[in-house]
Amino acid sequence: MKKLFYLFLSILIFVSCSDSGGEDPIDPPIEPPVENDRPKNMEEYNATSDGLRDYYFEDGYFDIGVAISPQSLDKPDEVALIKRHMNSLTAENAMKWSSIEPTEGNFNWSDADKIVDFAVANDLKVRGHTLCWHQQVPDWIFEDNGVEASKELVLERLKSHIAAVVGRYKGKIYAWDVVNEAIDDGGGYRNSKWYSICGEDYIFEAFNAAREADPDAKLFYNDYNATEPQKRYSIEKLLEDLISRQLVDGMGLQGHWNLDGPYLSRIRDAFDGYAALGVELQITELDINTGSATEYTSTIESKQKSAYGRYFQEFRDYKDEITSVTFWGLTDDHSWLNQPGKPNFPLLFDKNYDPKGPYFDVIDF
Repeated sequence: MKKLFYLFLSILIFVSCSDSGGEDPIDPPIEPPVENDRPKNMEEYNATSDGLRDYYFEDGYFDIGVAISPQSLDKPDEVALIKRHMNSLTAENAMKWSSIEPTEGNFNWSDADKIVDFAVANDLKVRGHTLCWHQQVPDWIFEDNGVEASKELVLERLKSHIAAVVGRYKGKIYAWDVVNEAIDDGGGYRNSKWYSICGEDYIFEAFNAAREADPDAKLFYNDYNATEPQKRYSIEKLLEDLISRQLVDGMGLQGHWNLDGPYLSRIRDAFDGYAALGVELQITELDINTGSATEYTSTIESKQKSAYGRYFQEFRDYKDEITSVTFWGLTDDHSWLNQPGKPNFPLLFDKNYDPKGPYFDVIDF
């Protein structure tokens, strides 16, 4: 009898342990991936009024900007494209020294004013570009009665120019590319007129003058090939010096890239290196060079889709460090890369103001 009792008890225990509540345990259901409702083709694009600014700026990623000429603001199609997609403007050439002060003390404000006034009227931000560069700079700055000007005179002219330009737009331009391309590709200081006369002092004097003219504006150092290790290390040293003097707020990586590079590892290393210094990052002049192709073939489009897609994935991954991405031009036909006899197709919109294939990859996340 005892044997039967223990046998029955054993069976009850086994059943109790193996049958939890009378139901077989099941895995939780696998949720299907959430598909965004953003346009994936021209038909869907034309059915909405949303644009890049909605998918990036309004969704908490970063500003989306474009470099333009004042003539763009006379063209309704271009104005419509700007308003739909951008929340930041940069003057492509209108604020460069040769445009705004071609002769000493004589300022041409009209083109720059036109861009700033449009931005203010339409609640757009403005990035100022650029206060000190080795190109598009008048010869008179470096001359004095037919001979080379002294360091003191050149620096005085530099400070006077920056005070006038930054002062005029104080409170309207939130960020300035103060010094542009002071480091050469080998990692040394560029042997420009600025450097040959003033040494590195012109860099610090420029930033100091900008800080004095508008203490609330964010000040950037801006350069191309800023992901290349040798050049990047030198830029980081310059930034460290500027930071120690409380003269810089951000690093501008131009982003004149191509279908194959730079490598993502170099982009990440650059983002990490600059961000570790405590400055914010901005992509200031983005375009993707399509090389020597004379037509925008399906092969080129596919490669450009991949390039824009992977670069913007990196930008999104670094959204806590990157505060703005600016395209260097609105449509392919207005790009500096698109020259007579040498076509290029570097931007997201074609000459008809329509989005190209890469646009849909950029917003597909």
